[in-house]
Amino acid sequence: MIKADFGLMLVTDRILSAGRSVEKIVEAAVSGGVTIVQLREKEAKTREFIALGRRVAEILRPRRIPLIINDRVDVALAVLADGVHLGAADMAVADARSILGPKAIIGLSVENEEQAVAADILDVDYLGVSPVFTTSTKTDTGAAWGIEGLWRLRPLVRKPLVAIGGINPGNAARVLEAGADGLAVVSAICSAPDPEAAAGELRAILDNKRGRRGGREGAEA
Repeated sequence: MIKADFGLMLVTDRILSAGRSVEKIVEAAVSGGVTIVQLREKEAKTREFIALGRRVAEILRPRRIPLIINDRVDVALAVLADGVHLGAADMAVADARSILGPKAIIGLSVENEEQAVAADILDVDYLGVSPVFTTSTKTDTGAAWGIEGLWRLRPLVRKPLVAIGGINPGNAARVLEAGADGLAVVSAICSAPDPEAAAGELRAILDNKRGRRGGREGAEA
């Protein structure tokens, strides 16, 4: 059983990785302090996705860093991943839980307060608040939450909130202050000249905020 720390999540994106492999980005990001990895492959064929997932899992398992798969429950099963992240149009949470079992990590994206309140009673481990800021990596979502939206949301739900969308070292502290329990980052790590250093900078911000408020670090997976 791996303890899932949702504090700093790397969400992979090959297009934004400046020609570097997903494996290289993952290795560097984990060395810098990433606590969980979400493998996102929107365009990959199933066999390609599974093969990549297995390679990433080999990197993460010795470090006891959880691997979750974006959207694809079948791929998560095939690579023995720790869980899955679902969008509103993906498999129903109850079905995913039935397939993956009680110990799997399941995250669910929420784009507005109504969705978040409804999701708070579901059998999920965290809510992905998407997008916090307007970003080119999240183009199929609703309006950005913004910092004020996070402040409004936090008292309404009990689940851990993982913020995603346009998060970088310049705004990460404000996102955490507004009530996010974790940061999910794409381009700020994947596109960085030094992904390890970029992850380290974000991890330092997270650790500083946690030290001040004694925040939740995650849940048992």
